[in-house]
Amino acid sequence: MKDIKTYSNKNILVLGLGKSGFAVSELLLKLGAKLTLNDKADLDKNEKAQELKAKGVRVIGGHHPVDLLEKEHFDYLVKNPGIPYENPMVKKAEELNIPIITEPEIALSCSDAPYVCVTGSNGKTTTVMLTQRILDHHLQKSGHHAYAVGNIGVPISEVVPKATKDDILVVEISSFQLLGVTDIDPKVAAIVDIYNNVHLDYHKTFENYVNAKLNVTRTQNSDDYFIANYDQKDILAKEKEVTPAKMQTFSETDSSADYFIGDEYLESQNEKIMKIVDIKLPGIHNLQNSLVAIAISKVMGADNDDIAAVLSTFTGAKHRLQYVTTLDGRKVYNDSKSTNIEAATVAIPSFKEPEVLIAGGLDRGFLFDDLVPLFKKHVKSIVLYGETKYLLADAARKAGIKDIVIVNTLQEAVPRAYELSEPGDVILFSPACASWDQFRTFEDRGDYFVKFVKELKTK
Repeated sequence: MKDIKTYSNKNILVLGLGKSGFAVSELLLKLGAKLTLNDKADLDKNEKAQELKAKGVRVIGGHHPVDLLEKEHFDYLVKNPGIPYENPMVKKAEELNIPIITEPEIALSCSDAPYVCVTGSNGKTTTVMLTQRILDHHLQKSGHHAYAVGNIGVPISEVVPKATKDDILVVEISSFQLLGVTDIDPKVAAIVDIYNNVHLDYHKTFENYVNAKLNVTRTQNSDDYFIANYDQKDILAKEKEVTPAKMQTFSETDSSADYFIGDEYLESQNEKIMKIVDIKLPGIHNLQNSLVAIAISKVMGADNDDIAAVLSTFTGAKHRLQYVTTLDGRKVYNDSKSTNIEAATVAIPSFKEPEVLIAGGLDRGFLFDDLVPLFKKHVKSIVLYGETKYLLADAARKAGIKDIVIVNTLQEAVPRAYELSEPGDVILFSPACASWDQFRTFEDRGDYFVKFVKELKTK
């Protein structure tokens, strides 16, 4: 880890505990900062908070002491990515011109290991997992490692102290994290895709959302690489305006891109890289994710043997079109990460078999008419639950689906989907909605789905 002096003896307020708040606090202590930690939750019995307190961190829980920012001088406010900029502490810091930074920028600024960053509306986690595995396969030949960090669930600050200059960090970075980033320089940055109607409750406008995503490449330099989606022409035009890096493109359909899906192979302009039939992940979107992972890995030194070793064995990230089991000839998939309509449009066409779909969740005010053509082509029966069940039922009726079952909970939905299915079908849980009407996170929702599947009394 680089011994940078940026935060030495600086008075820093960390807003929000959680995984990244704890990890960045420990890192800042190593860098010589003087810390105050604040969270609106009561921290008196929080083990992590008490651990930091024992190391000299001032811990304030149960409320946001806005007046503290006026009474004392703070050099920085470190904001948890999930905390909106409307938060009173953040608004007061902005008013007082206190720099607001996020955990990724601090951690990456002192990383000895080179790093690559991946963002996107859908597919970024699978892409990060593929990239990490390919690069790790490559680096293990010389006794080194690639680490998957960031929005994937492992704070960057946790890994930076142990990663050496011969290792690589593969960083999943969200729009929430990128919004607070002012100076990162990944060796390779990639935007898998950008869709509308994603996180607009946080970013307010699509333009704001796109601008946040573009922060992944703004401060790269001409020796770096930027991997862009050739099929999203409007976004591509913006990316060309913004990036100072060398651009490489990927495409699902256009063989003029640098990397593309051929008839039988994943290809580049120079070579056929991997036979499509040998790739374990289902769906064309996962071929796209594979192209991005290949493009990044090639820049970072991996070869086709590394790529083949991973793509021929990797069966998917948890909650992202995750194969669960086969029940009496029915394959069951958990796609709880489908928290928006766009994610469902990717999952539903992934199978050739007839589908019994389970969907529903938080009502964000959207209609589901975009799903009608996919329902018509792929879905034989549908089971709906949660706040959006009637809105989704309307789209299912427009698609001409005869078997439309409406229940209240996911637990009720699972056995009904099994009853509607036959051997040879796929039972797909792809909610197309956020989880927060009935579950704390999409991970919780997916874990419960798997639990309910295992509890099924089958024939």
